[in-house]
Amino acid sequence: MAKVKVIFLLVCLLARFSWTDHSSRTVASLKGDEIVRLAQSQLGVRELTGRNDGLAVEAYLRYTGLGKGNPWCAAFVSWVYAQGGFARPRTAWSPALFPQNRCVKQIGKGLVYGLYDGHKGRIAHCGIATNGDGDWVVGIEGNTNLAGSAEGDGVYLKRRHRKTIYAIADWLSEKGGKDAD
Repeated sequence: MAKVKVIFLLVCLLARFSWTDHSSRTVASLKGDEIVRLAQSQLGVRELTGRNDGLAVEAYLRYTGLGKGNPWCAAFVSWVYAQGGFARPRTAWSPALFPQNRCVKQIGKGLVYGLYDGHKGRIAHCGIATNGDGDWVVGIEGNTNLAGSAEGDGVYLKRRHRKTIYAIADWLSEKGGKDAD
């Protein structure tokens, strides 16, 4: 039996396998893939009259306890996570998506990013990261448009420079960024 273990260890070393447990990273990656898939399924959703309304938009808002006519980027993010089986986040207020204990430094698939608005003095728009591309982050955002407005008309795939990303939140893992909720 000892001979089998030694041979197995040599094979692992030669194949550059590691004894390190990567299961939590794999689980987070799978969760991120699912969140991105769900967000992608909403690409093309548009407001009915341009007044934060329409069946899908109102479903996003309703999930967070609001009715039509309200800004909905954070409600969209919350709704997507709910479709993925997550109880949280559940908010229509974009700054609430970034509590300190959920904030992380690196963007990753399925993580939430926030954009700061200097006029409002706070995070005023958010999206779900699909991937990074050098200095750019590709994400899916609700209540935006082709120009990237925080008051748009639908769900779009957006490309944002990393310097415009003010905060990143991890709602995929049990603990989030720094500490458990």
